[in-house]
Amino acid sequence: MVSSPLENAATICDMRKEYSLGGETVHAIQGISFEVPVGDYISIMGPSGSGKSTLLNILGCLDRPTSGSYLLSGDDVRQMSDDQLAETRATRIGFVFQSYNLLPALSVVENIEVPLYYSGKISAARRTRCLELAEMVGLSDRLAHRPAQLSGGQQQRVAIARSLVNDPRFILADEPTGNLDSTTTGEILDLMQQLNSEGRTIIVVTHESEVAERTKRSIVLRDGKIMDDKRHM
Repeated sequence: MVSSPLENAATICDMRKEYSLGGETVHAIQGISFEVPVGDYISIMGPSGSGKSTLLNILGCLDRPTSGSYLLSGDDVRQMSDDQLAETRATRIGFVFQSYNLLPALSVVENIEVPLYYSGKISAARRTRCLELAEMVGLSDRLAHRPAQLSGGQQQRVAIARSLVNDPRFILADEPTGNLDSTTTGEILDLMQQLNSEGRTIIVVTHESEVAERTKRSIVLRDGKIMDDKRHM
């Protein structure tokens, strides 16, 4: 039985993405289809050039597919205006990056607050939420520290807290443990698993099998096509 789009965090149908490079057409995504049920936790794997980053950019509303459809909680992303895409990125999707993307001049709590400025939702209650998130990721004693004063794992914790400040139900993570040692990787994955257990839908791009094994499902891409799609649990 096929799920209703409204029951899915995302529904991708015959999605294709092409772009020109050096006068040639690159077929980055070649007619892929899959559903992301609400509350799923998926790893996207594949070699360099397989289409992982292109797919993540589309899922995050940073780009549009050339053809096919992408429904985000039932809304057709291809039909959204640039302003609607920006609003969707700011309020409905949380992003976590390998390089953390923290602002070096800002403190921990100020970095967590950054999405509030983009969404125009600055309030006393929201600022309190930032403090709560800092505590949730174990950084309540580092609120005034700047990124250079934190370890890689602590910086990634800030990035995760920042991704949650607008309470998105859909989180996209691009190699979130790629710069971390094995112990810190385990801690970050524990945190991601906790977020998923709270009902958030998570998609993580990774090349690390130990990361994929912690997710509920793995999708393997090669040459812009899905080569494997299996559940772990």
